[in-house]
Amino acid sequence: MTLLLKDVTKRFGKHTAVDQLSLEIPESEMFGFLGGNGAGKTTTFRMILGLLDSTSGDITWNGEPINYDKSHLIGYLPEERGLYPKLKVREQIIYLGRLRGMKKNDIVTELEGWLERFKVPEYMDKKVEELSKGNQQKIQFISAVIHRPKLLILDEPFSGLDPINVEMLKQAVLDIKAQGTSIVFSSHQMEHVEELCEHLCILQKGKPVVYGALGEIKRSFGKKNLIIHADIPLEFLRDYPGVLHLKKVTAGCELQIENEAVSQGIFAALQGKGFIRKFDLAEPSLNDIFIEKVGAAYE
Repeated sequence: MTLLLKDVTKRFGKHTAVDQLSLEIPESEMFGFLGGNGAGKTTTFRMILGLLDSTSGDITWNGEPINYDKSHLIGYLPEERGLYPKLKVREQIIYLGRLRGMKKNDIVTELEGWLERFKVPEYMDKKVEELSKGNQQKIQFISAVIHRPKLLILDEPFSGLDPINVEMLKQAVLDIKAQGTSIVFSSHQMEHVEELCEHLCILQKGKPVVYGALGEIKRSFGKKNLIIHADIPLEFLRDYPGVLHLKKVTAGCELQIENEAVSQGIFAALQGKGFIRKFDLAEPSLNDIFIEKVGAAYE
């Protein structure tokens, strides 16, 4: 079930939030959707969900428009969390599951499985307001996936979580994907997108500035990263031809260079100067690409 956006535009008065956006989000894949604040990500999500009507353009899923009849097939974890603080976890999830057309017994069975998986079975009868922010996030995630959606939209799913809980949630997302769910994933944490997504789009002012397969995007960027750890001064490399940027780190330096050939010249220039512990040529990070394409618009 491929999700297609074709020339989708959304205007609020004179402000254009999304500008002729065309995307194809493949079935059973995790698609990264990035952009600085105000880039148009959340507006796009709300149009996909049918919460907002587009000004122009078409959004189709499996060749058909998305409407309320398909809401039981879609899960959404919004960036602004929306649980009822006074309700107990059980009551909260049963209510949301019933809205998705589930039977009460099925909801409780699913909920028990998720709470067990997240190592918090004792939260079943706790009020949401009694939970830490991180554990509220787990309950919010469960509410988005309890009905086993075929399309799942995750807006900043890992924000506010410690590294252990990030890994727990990440594995849950990967398992859901393996079961055939298409996932659209937005995050400001580039390393998560880099690890999880095969295709991505970077939005700026409602328009895609980068779109395609992650591997292709990195290759076409051209520039490379070079990490050098050494017991000798490396500051002289700042002025070396082909070095675009040098950042000092405790063990040495990290360079951004124009291409692979520059690294060979640097390697020769270091010979005989002292002990080199690490000399590692790497693809540019997604963070490098994002900053170059979006620059000061990223917050």
